[in-house]
Amino acid sequence: MATPITITIPHQLGRAEARRRIEAGFAKLLRQVPGSGGTGSERWEGDRLTFAAGVMGQTISGVIDVLETAVTMEIQLPGLLGMIAGGLSDRLRKAGQLLLTKK
Repeated sequence: MATPITITIPHQLGRAEARRRIEAGFAKLLRQVPGSGGTGSERWEGDRLTFAAGVMGQTISGVIDVLETAVTMEIQLPGLLGMIAGGLSDRLRKAGQLLLTKK
């Protein structure tokens, strides 16, 4: 059974710049997941990124919605990864905030 986590990160970049940063930094966000091997897929449909990635022999999947003033991540964590959902959520939130900080 998968454990869902939802992370919302507010930003002041506007939709286009936030999407550009997510496109450029998605691999960096993914590296926040322990055991991520860089294998996976990603597909943009408008301002929604749908992804799946191999992590510790399992597959995580989810979507990232880029909105005008926030980015929302919805991720499904299978099996044992669901047990570390709280810590993982914090790591992804911090990495996302760094990525979306206005410079």
